[in-house]
Amino acid sequence: MTLIDDLKANMQKSVERTQQDFNTIRTGRANASLLDKIMVDYYGADTPLKTIAGISTPDATTILIQPFDRGSMAQIEKAISLSDIGLTPNNDGQVIRLNIPPLTAERRQEFVKLAGKYAEDGKVSVRNHRRDAIDKVRKQEKNSDISEDESRDLQDEIQKVTDMFTGKIDELLAVKEKELTSI
Repeated sequence: MTLIDDLKANMQKSVERTQQDFNTIRTGRANASLLDKIMVDYYGADTPLKTIAGISTPDATTILIQPFDRGSMAQIEKAISLSDIGLTPNNDGQVIRLNIPPLTAERRQEFVKLAGKYAEDGKVSVRNHRRDAIDKVRKQEKNSDISEDESRDLQDEIQKVTDMFTGKIDELLAVKEKELTSI
């Protein structure tokens, strides 16, 4: 695998991670991915909620959580209450329901800012991959493994790849902002 292919793979992972972060921002519609980051204290170990319960969305305003072990309902409720998703769990003994209220204009703006923060984190990750790749190229040039011209060409190529992936993150951010503000 060449340096550029390796760089593209790493940057693609950063873009995918940013998309996953965007998916955890609620948009007024029920979406099971809102619960992706919730960890439950399950028998002394932090466990992702989706591994200990079935999660479904029966309608646009409700998320239904059905624990595989009913004894874990209290821990699941506690984890949801302590999380930053801002939803109150309702437990009927069988399942936990989360009702998704409509977003206020103020809350939408908070979510737009949060999406911007996630996008900036993704861009920082992409730029860190760029820095590492350029360091490798400079080291190769210093060791006389490649010429100065080859080094400059590789660095230009690395910058083009970086611009492409930061552009992808900007596109994802624009879609998420539109989704948040047009509901």
